[in-house]
Amino acid sequence: MPRSVNSVASRAKRKKILKQAKGYFGRRKNVYTVAKNAVEKGMLYSYRDRKNKKRTFRALWILRINAGVRQYGMSYSQFMGKVKANNIELNRKVLADLAMNNPEAFKAIVDTVK
Repeated sequence: MPRSVNSVASRAKRKKILKQAKGYFGRRKNVYTVAKNAVEKGMLYSYRDRKNKKRTFRALWILRINAGVRQYGMSYSQFMGKVKANNIELNRKVLADLAMNNPEAFKAIVDTVK
């Protein structure tokens, strides 16, 4: 009995990897073995950085809130403590947006907290 090889599936698997490697430089985009390593590494980075993105955005929001609150003579930690104590249900993302784009509303929040 002759050996049966599923070349259709093998070709599809290689094509899938090479399609994911589109835009890479040099042999990484058109040599399967090199592209496979590059794509795997890229996938690891993308998985890791989906988690890191949340961290970096939270840090950015904290920075912006801190900068906005310092104008009114408070620190970030004092402000957030008083926000929680006064049961203000605004998250850091919204507070940071207000501090940047709507200083009057942010000042109103700071005044209610003080």
